[in-house]
Amino acid sequence: MTTLPNPLPSAFDPHHPPANAIIDKCVHCGFCLPVCPTYVLWGQEMDSPRGRIYLMKLAAEGAAQITPKWVSHFDTCLGCMACMTACPSGVDYGKLIEATRAQIERNFPRSSAEKRHRHFLFETFTRPDRLRRLRAPLLAYQKSGLQALVRGLRLLRLLPKKWHAMEALLPELAPQETVPEVTPAVGPKRRRVGLLLGCVQREFFSQVNAATARVLSAEGCEVVAPQAQTCCGALLVHAGEEAAAIDLAKKTIDVFEHANVEAIVTNAAGCGSNVKEYAHLLRDVPEYAERARNFSAKCKDISEILAELEPRAPRHPLKLRVAFHDSCHLQHAQGVREQPRALLASIPGLELVEIPESAICCGSAGIYNLVQPGAAESLGDRKAELIAHLGAGVVATGNPGCVLQLQSSLSRQRQKTPVVHTIQILDASLRGQSPDFLGG
Repeated sequence: MTTLPNPLPSAFDPHHPPANAIIDKCVHCGFCLPVCPTYVLWGQEMDSPRGRIYLMKLAAEGAAQITPKWVSHFDTCLGCMACMTACPSGVDYGKLIEATRAQIERNFPRSSAEKRHRHFLFETFTRPDRLRRLRAPLLAYQKSGLQALVRGLRLLRLLPKKWHAMEALLPELAPQETVPEVTPAVGPKRRRVGLLLGCVQREFFSQVNAATARVLSAEGCEVVAPQAQTCCGALLVHAGEEAAAIDLAKKTIDVFEHANVEAIVTNAAGCGSNVKEYAHLLRDVPEYAERARNFSAKCKDISEILAELEPRAPRHPLKLRVAFHDSCHLQHAQGVREQPRALLASIPGLELVEIPESAICCGSAGIYNLVQPGAAESLGDRKAELIAHLGAGVVATGNPGCVLQLQSSLSRQRQKTPVVHTIQILDASLRGQSPDFLGG
């Protein structure tokens, strides 16, 4: 009898490695290539979904190790999930990339500088209290003229690219708008819904949360916004920081269970895609597994909720030409594409225009534009150039990260087109408000 050689040990540890059943569904057809941002930029096979799945397979079979070169191909992936929309075989690349990144963070020794940078990002952007403390110094930096001086003298060029990128993404801070714990419905109550406030959204784009609550209220929803809620863990999940993400997911479930709501509304696409996957994230936590399934089933993007409700509040005309940007975690990860367009189309006088290459990411992708600033800038410039030719008075999107990225990219192109959340435009219509506040 011939003795077969022992198979090589997998490079992955046994805790939820990328699933072979999903890996094997990839037939290497290449339908994903035209929509993969990094393949579009560089044309390199290993920087495509097909190539990355091949690398996962090699590591699973022990034919490749988790080396710096191997890791680099996954670090440059935006996790935009455009490949999932394009894939005819139904490969769940999202679960593969998140499992792979979790393996990397457990088993790959990052440099001290990289560890410090990532620690700073996670300890800042997942902590609303810390973001709140940053508002005052950032406001002083912007209003004192110091920011204009620093940028005018190009002093930021003296900093490492990653820190330069962070400053370039700073939004112009608006006055804080507080969403109360409970916003009553206007007229007969149709639904009682919870509102996920987010982290960056809550502290830097509070006007979006306020607009969301007003619109829901006007459409007959009682809105509960628990003030005790924390980060939902989206940035951590997408970066492979599984244990920390699980802790935040449990806290989020606890808070909203006490709110006793029929649905949980999200207005940040990255957060929305994350909370809809809590059942998968918490599958190994017995006391939360069933609760996570129930929680995720209640989660809906603001455009999904409004699409389910027969419009009650009158829409006032807005003479606006609006370019709509699909957030990747809305159109690809959540499969929500038509609802925000229908929301905008319901406004009299508004002209909706499509941005070419709508399936391709703008380069935001969570913290991608802070850890891979070169690629993110190239993608942002590409998107800004496409927008510039549309003659739009405003760009609408459904994610704060996209707002930051598009604002920065348009600014580099010397374009002053404002970028706002879709719900802000509907809010203006419902209130009969002039679109001047949009910069239009």
